[in-house]
Amino acid sequence: MQTPVVTPFRDEATGSWQYVFHDPGTMIGAIVDPVLDFDPGAAATGTRNAKAILHHVRETGIEIAWILDTHPHADHFSAAVWLQDRLGGKRAIGERVTGVQALWKTLYHLPDLPGDGSQWDRLFADGDTFEVGGIPVRVIFSPGHTLASVTYVAGDAAFVHDTLMMPDSGTARADFPGGSSFDLYDTLQRLLSLPEDTRLFVGHDYAPNGREPACCATVAEHRAGNIHLRDAPDREAFCRLRDARDATLALPDRMLAALQVNIRGGRLPDPEADGQRYLKIPLDRFAPR
Repeated sequence: MQTPVVTPFRDEATGSWQYVFHDPGTMIGAIVDPVLDFDPGAAATGTRNAKAILHHVRETGIEIAWILDTHPHADHFSAAVWLQDRLGGKRAIGERVTGVQALWKTLYHLPDLPGDGSQWDRLFADGDTFEVGGIPVRVIFSPGHTLASVTYVAGDAAFVHDTLMMPDSGTARADFPGGSSFDLYDTLQRLLSLPEDTRLFVGHDYAPNGREPACCATVAEHRAGNIHLRDAPDREAFCRLRDARDATLALPDRMLAALQVNIRGGRLPDPEADGQRYLKIPLDRFAPR
């Protein structure tokens, strides 16, 4: 099985992992889930994360073929558009993003927002395949955290976004609009049916108990030690555990800002007549936690 070179980048503010992977034989690569910085207090965007990826790609000599979103993120803005403008490549996401757009354009009252996924160059269906250099990539529909999430399996590496966390942290939350702990359980079973030496690269790690942040564990390591699957081995037990845990979690402080950008494929709202961009925040649509 082909082994891509995977370089992780961590956004400290949100605990998010971003990745560049490439085929060492052709030096063709892809970017997964890049972060555009956002300070929620000042409502200010920045490009520190994106510039770190840009520098790595240029210094390493990688030709970017794809910029891949696994789903519209609730805790950070996507830097996919910013990076495409500088590196080229095609931007892509799973085809069920249209369902997320339909849900959130209603919540934001954005009736003129196209809800057909046309903000991306390619919408992937479950089972679609493509290549990054000589590395075959397969798309796995992976709902639960959102109704549109996908996993990218590139050779022996799988980018599993917000499904599994590291084994000592368990799994990702499933309480956002369109999420489902039942769907997440089925997704986890599908991912853990991959070959046991498959490297699973996660979307977040919050480094519990003072350990260093980590981004990768194998299928075998998750089967043996993932705390949520160990403590809740069947669907009903898992859903009880996951739903109880989610009920204790606050909504991400960037969620209402981030999703209106991310359902646009990472494009910021257009400037208004005064040349300024504005975000819309729906009041009283979510209960405080």
